[in-house]
Amino acid sequence: MASLGVNIDHIANVRQARRALEPDPVTYALLAELGGADGITVHLREDRRHIQDRDVAMLRATLRSRLNLEMAATAEMEAIALQIQPDLVTLVPEKRQEVTTEGGLDVAGQLEPLTGLVGRLQDAGIPVSLFVDAERGQLEACQRSGARWVELHTGAYAEASAQAQPLELARLTEGTFMARSLGLRVNAGHGLTYQNVEPVAAIEGMEELNIGHTIVARALAVGLETAVRQMKALVQNPRRDPLFGSTAP
Repeated sequence: MASLGVNIDHIANVRQARRALEPDPVTYALLAELGGADGITVHLREDRRHIQDRDVAMLRATLRSRLNLEMAATAEMEAIALQIQPDLVTLVPEKRQEVTTEGGLDVAGQLEPLTGLVGRLQDAGIPVSLFVDAERGQLEACQRSGARWVELHTGAYAEASAQAQPLELARLTEGTFMARSLGLRVNAGHGLTYQNVEPVAAIEGMEELNIGHTIVARALAVGLETAVRQMKALVQNPRRDPLFGSTAP
């Protein structure tokens, strides 16, 4: 049964649109916990476009669930992670011009520096996850880096047509099996919605789904606590689809 990590970056987006004090993502993180969130995810970007340093520090001090800090593999972010001590660091690719993360990290192409960073963080007691596409070469590189977790990029699945979605789901399923056979624990996220989450939640060995935009969007209508409860029900009790061995959206 997969758990649910709620990404609250989009709460901070609303605040930063006016450079105001509200809505405070820390307050909404607590509401997400009340709704059943098993963890809170935030991406502290280099340009601080949404989540701010103050948010991360306050979340660390107030959360009762897990804090997953998404960050680029830079010296600045390493120093922040070592100071804050999140429950998990997820290393992600980052480009200033992108609206949101566009793909997985090229671990194979950056193996030496990433191995050093992973080692330093994990020596400090912070488990590390690498956000990657479900590809054998990348997963094998993740294992060589010493990371304990991977987060599979579900963007291609989320954006696929109805005809192509079963193939993308099969890639995620195979990637999960491959990662676990390499001794890696598996999370997933990016682009998942109330309509497409159940097949991914049903993949054997999937531990946590990190979901943000669709929950925050629904929260505008029903409130964040209710939106989180509705998503967690789908993640933990996905309907089985006899054709694909997973679920129907």
